[in-house]
Amino acid sequence: MSITLTDQDKLTLRTAAWGAVSLMSAAGAAGSAHKVATHGSIALTSATGLVGHVLAKAPKGVKYGKTVAELADQVLPALTAAMSLLKKQAPAEADNFRGTVIVAIEAGARTHQGEPSPAMAEMARKLTEALDAA
Repeated sequence: MSITLTDQDKLTLRTAAWGAVSLMSAAGAAGSAHKVATHGSIALTSATGLVGHVLAKAPKGVKYGKTVAELADQVLPALTAAMSLLKKQAPAEADNFRGTVIVAIEAGARTHQGEPSPAMAEMARKLTEALDAA
């Protein structure tokens, strides 16, 4: 079965995944936001399958807003929408997408010595909740 995603579908997946890395980076700003973003980005670009092909490029032209709250307003619903879309069209790719985003979240959280900060742990919880809301 061949899966065809529209350009809008691909933008939703990219906004969700790359936005999740951005949210983790913002939550980890007290440490090294750059390291969080780097490790999360490597996780996304290491994905395989259809998800890997889509996430190989960051979204272009997306305006995430000026605050973390504005970013979250776009990214959290996009995570849920991406999971719903993939569950309908390609259930195995839904699992692949979820796993890829979780690895990106965990990769970013591990850049800090010891446990993630409370802000990062809370952001990871919110992102996971949005993935599982579909």
